[in-house]
Amino acid sequence: MPSKKTRVFTQDAPSPVGPYSQAIHAGDFLFVAGQVPVNPKTGDFVTGSIGNQTRQCMENLKTILNAAGASLADVVRSTIYLTNMQDFGEVNDAYGNYFDLDPPARTTIGVATLPKGVAIEIDVIAYVPSK
Repeated sequence: MPSKKTRVFTQDAPSPVGPYSQAIHAGDFLFVAGQVPVNPKTGDFVTGSIGNQTRQCMENLKTILNAAGASLADVVRSTIYLTNMQDFGEVNDAYGNYFDLDPPARTTIGVATLPKGVAIEIDVIAYVPSK
C-alpha cells in the first residue's frame, strides 16, 4: 500500500535537529514543523529584536512551503510560541506583514523555554489540495 504522507525537505531552510521532518504532506494538508530564528545559510541564530527573529521564522516557513509547492497564502492555521508574552505586539507587527487578506487562524502560547534558548518558534498548517 503506498504511503499517504510525503516528507518535504529543502536545503534552503534549517535542517531538523532531531527526529522530525521540515514538513509532511498528508492528504490535502501540509504540516510544517516549528521554525526558530535560524539563518539557513549560516546556521546562526538571528538575534536582536523579536521582530527580526519573527521575520526569520516566517522566511524559513515560506521557504519550506515553497519547496512543497505551497505559499503563505495557503496557510490555514499557525501557532506561535513565545518565551516573553510582552513581545506579543512586536511579533504581531512582523507576522502580520506576511499575510495580505484572510490571515490564518492562530494561537499564541507563552512558554517557559524553547529549544536552543530561542525566544520564538512558529509552526503552520497549509491547505494544499492534491492536483
